Amino acid sequence: MSSVVRYELIDNIGIITIDNPPVNALSQALRQGLLDVVTAAQKDASEALVLLCAGRTFIAGADITEFGKPPQSPSLPEVLAVLENSRKLIVAAMHGTALGGGFETALACHYRCAVPSAHVGLPEVKLGLLPGAGGTQRVTRLAGVKAALEIIINGNPLSAAEAAELNLLDEVLPDENLREGAIAYARDLVDSGALLKRVRDISIDPGALEPGFFANYRLRLAERARGQIAPDRIVTAVEAAVTLPMEHGLIRERDLFLELLHSPQSRAMRHIFFAEREAAKIRDLPADTPLRDIRHVAVVGGGTMGGGIAMCFANAGIPVTLLEISSEALERGLGIVRKNYATSVQKGRMSEAEMQQRLQLITGSADYADLAQVDLVIEAVFENPDIKKDVFRRLDAVCKSGAILASNTSYQNIDEIAAVTSRPQDVLGMHFFSPANVMKLLEVVRGEKTSHEVLATAMQVGRRIGKICALSRVCYGFIGNRMLTGYARQAHMLLLDGATPAQVDGVAEDFGMAMGPLAVSDLAGLDIGYKARQAREAAGEVLDPATHCVASALVEMGRLGQKAGAGYYRYDPQTRARQSDPQVEALIREHAARLGIPQREISREEILARLFYPLINEGARILEEGIAQRPGDIDIVYVYGYAFPAAKGGPMFHADEIGLSTVYEGILRFGLELGETYWQPAPLLAQLARSGSSFAQWDAARRD
Repeated sequence: MSSVVRYELIDNIGIITIDNPPVNALSQALRQGLLDVVTAAQKDASEALVLLCAGRTFIAGADITEFGKPPQSPSLPEVLAVLENSRKLIVAAMHGTALGGGFETALACHYRCAVPSAHVGLPEVKLGLLPGAGGTQRVTRLAGVKAALEIIINGNPLSAAEAAELNLLDEVLPDENLREGAIAYARDLVDSGALLKRVRDISIDPGALEPGFFANYRLRLAERARGQIAPDRIVTAVEAAVTLPMEHGLIRERDLFLELLHSPQSRAMRHIFFAEREAAKIRDLPADTPLRDIRHVAVVGGGTMGGGIAMCFANAGIPVTLLEISSEALERGLGIVRKNYATSVQKGRMSEAEMQQRLQLITGSADYADLAQVDLVIEAVFENPDIKKDVFRRLDAVCKSGAILASNTSYQNIDEIAAVTSRPQDVLGMHFFSPANVMKLLEVVRGEKTSHEVLATAMQVGRRIGKICALSRVCYGFIGNRMLTGYARQAHMLLLDGATPAQVDGVAEDFGMAMGPLAVSDLAGLDIGYKARQAREAAGEVLDPATHCVASALVEMGRLGQKAGAGYYRYDPQTRARQSDPQVEALIREHAARLGIPQREISREEILARLFYPLINEGARILEEGIAQRPGDIDIVYVYGYAFPAAKGGPMFHADEIGLSTVYEGILRFGLELGETYWQPAPLLAQLARSGSSFAQWDAARRD
């Protein structure tokens, strides 16, 4: 008996109960307790053992507090060897989620059962790792090579029914009564004389795979792995399951696991794992802050963004009213929603019944009076401050006391919007990213007068609809779009200095970005930035032509991006595949000459630094000003909102990895070579670089 593992004998069945709240993580105490109990049970009157967990879930994985610390005995592979070698039949009985090492523990048992609502999986790839306690070897033997590769490389959980179909579960219990069902199942196995079914005894026929299977799989995988090394190592481990005896396959798997564990990529991805959880915490928010009850939501604006936001709430089972200015506009908006859901049905992502259920939760209106009783309203109209303020005046007049009024603005001042209402304490920003029903990030923007209650509720609602929330204070563009300005500016200026669009985007994509900055501009539409520049100039702002002249010229030529078939690139009308265009390269040379900018060969190293150092530098300013709570919050914004590669850990983590002195000295060098206008080091960056510190150390000192 240990503090986290209990044992009792019920007739001829020994019951091992793990109780290590909140998620029964595989701590050292749990591993030791499990090893001791299974060893002791070999000598008692039990004929079979049932392994189950107290609380809301089976073992949900490793103890994350042990990450990065020296290993403590016994290791999980040592414990699982004891389970598999048990002379007495062991049944793993699962509920909740059995993930990572938790599922590997179940796989080492002789039989596996689960309640219908249970899920199992091996998500280690999402931390830049692979299963290191037999998962690659056992899943391959049970489910087959192709299924094992997809399960482990995708890292997504399987339902109990799916797992049973793949031979990963032996029994899905008839109901949710786990303890009684598992004991009855174990007793049936004993009564029927069931043998000890060890996964290691299953043989794999290498001849069943087509010639060159693993080499071909690696080629296909390289296209979607975007530089991540863990997926390739998973293929190597699964290949070992096919070509090596179990004991040698386990050694190969463990060696690969340890290689990944100490890799920069896994270090970065584990940082994102922790940063995501930290981002949900608001430092000055009392733990007992009450939450408002959000039962009905309204979205003002039925365009692509508004429709996507409405879908977020319907997908979470929350009724939502979509408001438009006219019945015609409303029908267009609802039509977008129906089309999006229909596409999901066609792709097999949901059933027709699920689509209808969600559509029934979305109602339409063209009358503000219909929003009188909603609990939360999200404005999603054009990025025009006057239009937004008019919407908030109307909402203030009709919405009930206590309703939260949120703006989906990407740039506008939340405090100025709140000031047109009689309830600024109930106003904040909820900045969704397009497409809203797909992108995981939600920037929650805290106004000067936003109440604690409203802020806590917005963060909770974000999680409820499946978003990863990051808090921002008010500034132009908040965290993400404010930082993006320098990145986009340098992409354009690199063209004038001599790089081609393909070179700029190629460097960004080789770094791990899903798309390069110029390709992203084409996807969004070059006319969006063009109109924004027109508005700024109309307001009296003088813009540097070097930051936009090529983009503006493309718009004036009718090259608006993908939707027009041409922007920085030409696009195939069927496949949308992009191709470099000599006409654009000639246009760039023409504008460089007009501005007196000499063109030259630019190295990949310079392109990389000029793209990403401005991100880091502006991130430092955002931290200094208190716009973001912590460096990790900025990393979360960029990984989940802008497709910054998780394997690089976000811009602030990446800066720490390459060294802040490297970034600082690079910015100073570019200031000398290119002019100081856009190359002024942030004071915080300069301070930390000179002292040999890092953003992480700065943040830790603030917490202390």
